[in-house]
This record gives sequence, C-alpha cells and structure tokens, in this order.
Amino acid sequence: MPDAVTPSFLDSIRAIVGDRGLLTDPNDTAPYSEDWRRLYRGRTPAVVRPATTRELAAVVGLCARFGISVVPQGGNTSMVGGAVPAEDGSELVLSTARMNHVRAIDPVDMTMTIEAGVTLKAAQLAAAEAGCLLPLSISSEGTAQIGGVLAVNAGGNNTVRYGNARDMVLGLEVVLPDGEIWNGLRRLRKDNTGYCLRQLFVGSEGTLGIITAAVLKLAPAPREIAVALCGVGAVEDALALFTRFQAHDAASISAFELMSGLGMQFVLRHIPGASLPVETPAPFYVLVELATPRPNAGLRAMLEGVLEQALTDGIVSDAAIAESEAQRAAIWKLREEHSEAQKREGASIKNDVSVPVSKVPAFIREATVACEALMPGVRVVPFGHMGDGNIHFNLEQPEGSDATWFLAQDHAVMDTVNEVVRRYDGSFSAEHGIGRLKPYMMPDWRGGAELALMQRIKAAIDPAGIMNPGKVLPEEPAL
Repeated sequence: MPDAVTPSFLDSIRAIVGDRGLLTDPNDTAPYSEDWRRLYRGRTPAVVRPATTRELAAVVGLCARFGISVVPQGGNTSMVGGAVPAEDGSELVLSTARMNHVRAIDPVDMTMTIEAGVTLKAAQLAAAEAGCLLPLSISSEGTAQIGGVLAVNAGGNNTVRYGNARDMVLGLEVVLPDGEIWNGLRRLRKDNTGYCLRQLFVGSEGTLGIITAAVLKLAPAPREIAVALCGVGAVEDALALFTRFQAHDAASISAFELMSGLGMQFVLRHIPGASLPVETPAPFYVLVELATPRPNAGLRAMLEGVLEQALTDGIVSDAAIAESEAQRAAIWKLREEHSEAQKREGASIKNDVSVPVSKVPAFIREATVACEALMPGVRVVPFGHMGDGNIHFNLEQPEGSDATWFLAQDHAVMDTVNEVVRRYDGSFSAEHGIGRLKPYMMPDWRGGAELALMQRIKAAIDPAGIMNPGKVLPEEPAL
C-alpha cells in the first residue's frame, strides 16, 4: 500500500462513502485494475464507489489534500487503457457506477439530465420510454457508462447523422481536481457567456475533472426504419453506394457501416446465432440504416429503389432488407460483434483512425499493402463508420504466430498505418481517445502550439497532476 494511502486515510474515505462504497480486498479490486482488452494490468489500494456527487467531491478533495492520484472509471470499456491504474499501486480507482440515476427527461425541451454511472443502453431505454431518441450508439453500450462515453467523446454508429458525443451535450456537472463542484447543468440551446467550459471536459478522458452528470440533447423517436445488408466487390463500390443514398435523401441516413469479408468470416465463426442473410459471400459488406420521425415517409421504397439500381449497375452484388425488428437486430449483430469475434480469433492490433470520407477506399488499399509488407501473413480486418470516415483498421495475428510476439509489434504496426493516415490529412484517434496507448504520438501529431495549449490547460486546472495520470498527454513537456 502506498505510504499516503494509510489505514487512517481509508477510514476517512469510508466515513464519506460507507462500507458499500469502498473496496480494498485485492479480489474485489482486480476487475477494476485491468482493461477489457487485457493490454494493461495495474494495481490499486482501493476502489472508491461514491453514490452522489457530493460524496465524490469529498473523496476527490481528500485525495487532493494528501496528493493521491485518482483514476476515474465508468464501464471500463476503453480501447486504449484510459481507465486503468498504474502498476505501482499508487492510484485510487474512482468508480461512478453507483451514480446511476436519470434525474429528468423533458420531451418538450428534448433533453435528458442524467448521472455519469447510467449505462448508455439504460439511457437509450429511458429516452425511448419518454417517446424520444438518444441517438448515441456504440457496440459496448450495455456496459459503457455516460460519464466515460462523454469523457472520451465517443462517436459510434450514428455519427453520420447526429454527430459525436460532444454534439449532444448541453450542460455538465463536473468535480474538479480540488474537490470543487462545477454545476453547469444548463438546458439552453443558446448560451453565449464566455468560454464553453463543458467542451473542455468532453474528450478530456478524466484528466481535467470527473463528469458526474450531464444534460444531453434528445431527438424525435423514429417512426420508420429501413435496414439492409449489401455485398460489394470493393470499398470503392461502398463509397459509390453511400453517395447514391446521400443524393436521394442524406437526412435519412442514420448509419452506413463497412465490414470486410474476413471480418464477417470471424463473426460467423465465433458468434453463436450469427448468420449471413445474403446468398453470395462478398469481399466487403455495407450495413445501411435509414430512419425518420416522419410517418409514411416511404423509406422502404427508397431503399429498394437505390439498391435495385445499384444491383443493375454492378455496384452491389447481393442485398438483404430486414423484414422485421428481429431481422434488423440480426443484421446489426453482424456489425456489432466484430470486436468480440476478433478477440476470439486471436490477438489483434487496433487502429482507430479517420480520413475524409472520399479517401476511405484509397486509405484502406494503401494501408493494407503497407501492413502486409511490414508483416507477411498478417490478416487485415478493416471495418467501421464509413459514413463519417472513421475506420477501425485492425490487424489480426498471422495464423500460427505467437500472440505475445504479435502484440509486441503494436507500435510499429500503428506507426505504419498512421503514415498512410497522415498522407490523407486524417487523425490517428477518431473516437477511442488516447488513453495510455497513444500519448507518445501526441508530439508528432499535435506538437507545437496545439500540444503546448493542452499542457497549459492541464497545468491550470490540475496543477498537482492527480487526475488520471499518464493518460492523453506525453510525460515529457513539449513547451
């Protein structure tokens, strides 16, 4: 146990959160000390689970007085190790899981006021019960919590229509590094009163403060949804299909997802109940979802019309349209289980990158060639949000290779992919954040004035550096 985290200190924590709010047994803290990808495994003397914002603020204030670092953690679904404590056991994990109340939903204002520990799926269901839509959707939504989703500015399947997480945030409640509470839970669509502080914390990955609650924008619930899975011969065909849907009715596109034939094979091999609804396997697949709150909008007819012409023109080789909610869910399962299927297939190196939508085909082609030249036998599995240019360019270990050896090549592989990303003016992190995995990339990609500004913000808000140390910013100053 670190010197500062004494039994007396833990007694003070227990006095704030109660016995239920403090875990110290290593068997209890172990699940909080490892990320789901098992890339990072740390240690913590305690996991603190406050039930209210005031409890959380009191805990952070106590940690600030004793100089003890805290690692905020929601559902621990980070893809980049953003919620894992250090290996030396010096950092407390601060879980928001017990702060799980929907405080209010206003279907007139179209807003939801919600605490950080509510899972995204639960938030979606609460919005639906009120006749509204929370349009943010990610594969881990059953586990991911609102606080973490906002802290990493998650993107997800509906970004093409509704934007990223930050586009849905009207207000925040945040506990600052000294334990002070900033109550910015405003529901205003217009509030031009100085710096937009909420956007400092969205995407900051818990390095500036801990999001405890938020006001989120809702959307009208869809009255008509049409979903199809299409086989295409190349990524260029997928892009051509996307532009056709845009030309017909861009506002109706709620998702446009790309999957490779190899990735689909992994899903069919490893995910129980998964089945391909089209007769002919294809090199690539597209999942397109159209949705609208307008009644009798004729989305099904539009979907059929676009696909019929695409089939005639040779852009699409085969297509299946969902005839029921069960079929729609089955098609989406093929997309959402990609990460889990890759995990079961073996070790994978993940690249969460973005390029302009028009450059997605060229990027995938060039990055594939570069990675296959770097590591013969590597299996390239690109998939993701083609409608907004965010591709998860994942690499599966060569068949018969050692997983530990393969994962040790992660920086070389990521750097190879990122060199192609750079040529197309893209980003090395589209929606997963920086975490512990990618801070070393920041000086090269965001150096100079941009990184210096980030470091000044961090130093001003968290001068003691106790908030989620080792995440986002590189250790060496770039001032």
